[in-house]
Amino acid sequence: MSQSITIPSPPSTSIPRAQPREDAALIRDAQRGSRCAFDVLVRRYDRAILGLALRLTGSEQDAQDIYQDAFLKAYKNIAKFRSESSFYTWMHRIVTNLCVDRLRSKHSRRETSPVTTNGEGKESDLFDQLADSHSRSDPERQVLRHELRRHIAIALKRLTARERVVFQLRHFEGLKLRTVGEMLNTSEETAKNTLFRATHKLRSYLARVDESLAERPRARRT
Repeated sequence: MSQSITIPSPPSTSIPRAQPREDAALIRDAQRGSRCAFDVLVRRYDRAILGLALRLTGSEQDAQDIYQDAFLKAYKNIAKFRSESSFYTWMHRIVTNLCVDRLRSKHSRRETSPVTTNGEGKESDLFDQLADSHSRSDPERQVLRHELRRHIAIALKRLTARERVVFQLRHFEGLKLRTVGEMLNTSEETAKNTLFRATHKLRSYLARVDESLAERPRARRT
């Protein structure tokens, strides 16, 4: 099988649901050397893969690089794929480990808030979910919310690469710890301990931030 493959640009359509039987047939064809079959798999899951990389790294450029690397790695290793897991689960594992490696390799990162993509491909700040119904009409709440988002982004960056990825896979992706452990080639217990450390660090940091933000309204009243 040739190792040359063209990864198409992310599509503007929504993510299709997994189709196990069709995927299995495409995988068999790809393992026999069909580039067209692999291209269909790419088009079926490329949005989900790019979105995952974007959420885990918080960087559009890093996500694009990992998106390319993940599918190239999958193409080169498709012959090793076994049907114990779905194609998407296999890709998820590849992306997760590439993200861990990328985060570890970057000694300094600019502050950017994690982003998510909706079904239409539109990007939004992950911490927009913290908004309440009054924030847009209350300038003071807007300022406090902006600072909280900034501090949460800072807090995430204080975690180790593995702690950050485990935390995001568990809380942002909604994966079970057993699945997280499998994706990181470790045990469920190790993933659980990593999540505990990450959560403790975040709570400790954000508790101090919360106290600081809570003091501001009282200070203005005096």
